Amino acid sequence: MNNPLLQLFNTPFETAPFSKIKIEHFKPAFKKAIILAKEEIDAIKNNKNRPTFENTIEALEFSGQKLDRVSSIFFNLNSAETSDEIQKIAQEVSPILTKFSNDITLNKKLFKRVQSIYTIKETLNLTTEQDTLLTNKYKSFVRNGANLNKNDKAELRKIDTELSKLKLKFGENVLAETNAFELHITDENDLKGLPESTLEAAQMTAKQKNKSGWIFTLDYPSYIPFMTYADDRELRKKMAIASGAKAFQNNASDNQQIVLNIVNLRYKRANLLGYKTHSHFVLEERMAETPKNVIDFLDDLLVKAKPAAKLELNTIAKLAKKEGVANLEKWDSGYFSEKLKKKLFNFDEEQLKPYFKLENVIDGVFEISNKLYDLKFEEIHTIDTYHKDVKTYKVTDTSGNFISILYADFFPRKGKRNGAWMTSFKGQWKKAGENSRPHISIVCNFTKPTDTKPSLLTFNEVTTLFHEFGHALHGMLANTTYPSISGTNVFWDFVELPSQLLENWCYEKDALNLFAKHYTTNELIPMDLIEKIKQSSNFLEGMQTLRQLSFGMLDMEWHGKNPSNIKNVKYFESLAFKNTQLFPDVKENCMSTSFSHIFQGGYSSGYYSYKWAEVLDADAFSLFLEKGIFNKKVAQKFKSSILEKGGTDKPMNFYINFRGKKPTNEALLKRAGLLK
Repeated sequence: MNNPLLQLFNTPFETAPFSKIKIEHFKPAFKKAIILAKEEIDAIKNNKNRPTFENTIEALEFSGQKLDRVSSIFFNLNSAETSDEIQKIAQEVSPILTKFSNDITLNKKLFKRVQSIYTIKETLNLTTEQDTLLTNKYKSFVRNGANLNKNDKAELRKIDTELSKLKLKFGENVLAETNAFELHITDENDLKGLPESTLEAAQMTAKQKNKSGWIFTLDYPSYIPFMTYADDRELRKKMAIASGAKAFQNNASDNQQIVLNIVNLRYKRANLLGYKTHSHFVLEERMAETPKNVIDFLDDLLVKAKPAAKLELNTIAKLAKKEGVANLEKWDSGYFSEKLKKKLFNFDEEQLKPYFKLENVIDGVFEISNKLYDLKFEEIHTIDTYHKDVKTYKVTDTSGNFISILYADFFPRKGKRNGAWMTSFKGQWKKAGENSRPHISIVCNFTKPTDTKPSLLTFNEVTTLFHEFGHALHGMLANTTYPSISGTNVFWDFVELPSQLLENWCYEKDALNLFAKHYTTNELIPMDLIEKIKQSSNFLEGMQTLRQLSFGMLDMEWHGKNPSNIKNVKYFESLAFKNTQLFPDVKENCMSTSFSHIFQGGYSSGYYSYKWAEVLDADAFSLFLEKGIFNKKVAQKFKSSILEKGGTDKPMNFYINFRGKKPTNEALLKRAGLLK
């Protein structure tokens, strides 16, 4: 069979040939790519020459590139354009890939070569990047069982195989549950309060499903406006309960047992490797270093945020009481928060949307990137995509040098998981005198265009686009030698710095004036609206902070202790939320069963990273505020100190190089209005 995945990609910029790839190509491609990678590993392992950095560490780093490419194409599709067939292949190939990975890290002969170089590294005169690569390679063996005895190695293999399957199944169940629910409304009286744009989108969804009336789903662009504006409290309750009950319904898509299995296997694996808990294992390779540091960090913020959150809740409750709602429930939060915002700042989100046409926001983030980092973006139509909605761009610098390919995939659909993320179809590296450039992708779930309107974004969607684009810049501007420490391959609690930093420009007049234009009249966003965006930027910040802290604390509860006695997911979760809970518990709901960040993604013992990186981004942005938000010198320093460097050194070294000092949380607390 002529398999396009196994041939040299004879495409513009060697991009993935999506139009030629068929589902039946993937399994044979994985099999062949694994064989090729094994041959490369065997050549390193059996090399008769004395182990050197070049013939062992570098050779390992550049082995298996065909397998990496096939994997990135396949697993990105599984997130953004999946199907039953793709999910079936994922379940089959994940254990095979885990076995291959174990075969490398548990190989005695190979480890011996790596170890022999590591033990003499002080004498090798390595660059910082080479030293980091060597340390990472050595640790990847040790942290994956290289020093274990034969029986423990077999046990580790079993655990890793099982975990790879469980994480996939967890995600499949969440997607199935998201797609399974719809709120079908045929009586116009049930729609009171909902904006016209939301109604039009719901009508379009119903039409696509050959139904009359309006259909609302659990996809964010449908769910969020419903919970924010629908006057019908019972219907808000129905939506909220459906959203909170994902994979917690004792049906075929239930995740309760999967959660328990995952946390127990992670704990067992950590113990096997000599760590007290999964959190101890994970945090050894993070800026935070220990579970105690993470818990102290979260507790410190909790002390500052909780009083503010209680006051905010009290204000919302008073407003709700005036409108006849005596006891505030979680399905009232978004609705009355929006009413309070309107009352305090005399504006609502709907007023902003006409100024945030998706195409204008994209142009805006491109122009800001040009002003800061000298980048140019040209939409091109010669590159294959996996779905007609996907846009493709060629990215160059102002001298015309090729920097990256950028894919952008903005709208929800059945085969796409919820949320927003940045990923890559190809990394960046330097080899044989060539700087091989990356192929980066951002994937979102934004409000779709309707028959009468283009895609008009909520302000939250605008900041989401900037957030993911910050990650994309980290990937696109990568400029290192080795792929495994390039781009966003950094400590997990550092990775959110570039993304969260870029969000700050959404609140600045000089930035908004570049792109916030009314979609019909082209008039610039009025000054009073910009003022209101600024004034309301830390609206309900106490409650928002408490929510993020509650997720970080739940994550640490699951992973920072011995989970073997946990029998009931919901009960355990309720105890974890005790200190941060603002609304009465809903017995039909459970957060953990759809907490994809920690049970499917890579955020286990890492959810605190969002808040951790907020400290960094607030501190970093205060320098831009001081020198000018488009100050070339500051931007170039951020680019050369952080965006280009990947994970080639310790993150704090990069940060101090950029900022001249360690960060403090003062700028964050000030920005959040939590510092009196």
